[in-house]
Amino acid sequence: MKKEIIKRFRGNPILTKEDVPYEVETVHNAGVAKYGDGYVMLFRSHRKNGRSIIGIADSSDGYYFTVREKPFIFPSEKGIFSEYEEYGVEDCRISEIDGEYILTYSAYSRHGVRVALAKTKDFLSLERVALVTQSDCRNVVVFPEKIGGRYARLDRPHSEISPWSVWISYSPDLVHWGDSKVVMKPGKYRWDEMKIGPGAPPVKTERGWLNIYHGVFKTMDGAIYRLGAALHDLGDPSKIIGISDDWILQPEDPWEVTGYVHNVVFTCGAVPEKDGTLKIYWGGADTVLCAGEAQTEKIVDLCIDNPRKDI
Repeated sequence: MKKEIIKRFRGNPILTKEDVPYEVETVHNAGVAKYGDGYVMLFRSHRKNGRSIIGIADSSDGYYFTVREKPFIFPSEKGIFSEYEEYGVEDCRISEIDGEYILTYSAYSRHGVRVALAKTKDFLSLERVALVTQSDCRNVVVFPEKIGGRYARLDRPHSEISPWSVWISYSPDLVHWGDSKVVMKPGKYRWDEMKIGPGAPPVKTERGWLNIYHGVFKTMDGAIYRLGAALHDLGDPSKIIGISDDWILQPEDPWEVTGYVHNVVFTCGAVPEKDGTLKIYWGGADTVLCAGEAQTEKIVDLCIDNPRKDI
């Protein structure tokens, strides 16, 4: 009997395009957070023109979601955001800090892709704050509390010299970011050797910040996206305590293996529960949305007890 780190929800996929009250072609890559007495989800959808929008759904239990009548984030039509969001908005992450929800999402335009940051308190109104990266830097996840009096984030810029590695940076105001440094690189001849990137916003545990990230491996039949785990120091998250040498989730179900993009599990959200479990959400083949549950401490154990040697 195989050992499962993440137990898939039996009702997967939890959302498909048939669950959306407006016309879309996909439902995937969702940020999820506790809100009020339940959960709120911000999910990506392709439209028939090939560009993406971000919809919103609500749930009382974190598994059965109802999609609202209208999307939550469209490409902006005002100011600087209109120029940099014209091709679509994608892959939203949600971090709650002091009762305010910080949203980061990819903004696509003729200039490339960069990340926008916005705020909301009620998931009814949206305040766009700033474009917080330059071109070809994405997967920004904000730590859910300040560290040393500053906001902190992980992101994934791209360079031909050091491709697709995870960096950390800090900000006093969510607009200006600096003190950047690389903290993780793809593993040599491992399951994530092609590229890595932050997935869900980091989860605080007693032993460190748990970072559920995605890793990509190139095969003769194309790339495969899996999920892995890393543990960062609580006081200085630029320090890696350990990276699990094994992945924690790979494409296996039919809707993860075949779809808009084959062989993909990709997370933008993980919600810690009071009972020590972690609800994890992922897009399957860039087509449907799935969910599962894991024991948070078991994933932390993997990072400490079975770490890779060449961090």
